[in-house]
Amino acid sequence: MPTQIETLEQRLKAEAARLGFAACAIASADAAPMAGRRLRDWLDAGHHGGMLWMEERAAQRGSPRGLWPEVRSVVMLGMSYAPGRDPLALADAGDRARISVYAQGKDYHDIVKKGLKALARWLVAQQDGALKVFVDTAPVMEKPLAMAAGLGWQGKHSNLVSRTHGSWLFLGAIYSEIALATDQGEQDHCGSCNACQTACPTDAFPSPYVVDARRCISYLTIEHKGPIPEELRRGIGNRVYGCDDCLAVCPWNKFADAGAANRAFMGRAELAAPAIGDLLALDDAAFREIFSGSPIKRIGRGRMVRNAAIAAGNSGDRRLIAKLQALTGDPDPVVAEAADWAIGRLSIQS
Repeated sequence: MPTQIETLEQRLKAEAARLGFAACAIASADAAPMAGRRLRDWLDAGHHGGMLWMEERAAQRGSPRGLWPEVRSVVMLGMSYAPGRDPLALADAGDRARISVYAQGKDYHDIVKKGLKALARWLVAQQDGALKVFVDTAPVMEKPLAMAAGLGWQGKHSNLVSRTHGSWLFLGAIYSEIALATDQGEQDHCGSCNACQTACPTDAFPSPYVVDARRCISYLTIEHKGPIPEELRRGIGNRVYGCDDCLAVCPWNKFADAGAANRAFMGRAELAAPAIGDLLALDDAAFREIFSGSPIKRIGRGRMVRNAAIAAGNSGDRRLIAKLQALTGDPDPVVAEAADWAIGRLSIQS
């Protein structure tokens, strides 16, 4: 039983920890007043690329009340996926593909949302009031709200950085009609460091704190549906889903504890260092089987094989040419084009 000195907010945070959240803090619904303006500037510059849904719902995304006028408090939560190994270890492994750390375990949408729903049920049982839960797929500015609540700050790579968990937090939000006591927002601690900016292999940062998705490997390998611009392909290297470089080099990660990571996000062995040749050979059925339960499943076989073909072209491994030749007549023209490009690049390298 809670003691008399325990507040609802203290009990909420204790319950969040019990449910597997590594961080929990509270902001008011109007705690990030500049987020909407910065979003608008980013969209006006075209930095969102083909992510048209961000522009279509910009008014809702710009502030919590733009999405739900009745919201009074925002509970921001983070689940750790701090890796137990160096995310950059495969940088020079030419025959192996690199998959972003966050995608090597179970789909974070499912795991975080399950925890949010359980915490929401608990909160409603303590104090009646409407609420909504969000994980990534709704028009919610999670990172500015997380900074306003005190979970961390938006680093120069635009992602959240925590003094406790480094760059490795999945974020979720609970919007509530209940007026909860708020926490102190976090300050920027990047200082003069520009490690994340200089680490980017495709020069995706036009300025600190701003990412141009059109040049970002995560966007290109996950969100972008068509052919990847040729001038960016070499920089992709052997990455086939996402990119960890700007996160992995952040000095604050020295404080991140892999032991605090939710076990659901532990990487599957078969996704730690898959062979590029095996990915080139995927058909639809094999793709669905291998990536079942993974966030990777949403990009579909075509984009994965396109990405693998580009990785093959960058590998210098002529043994992959035979598998690439089998893809030149692929029903997906984007895959076929990538295979043709890769063959040409491997031939030149010989």
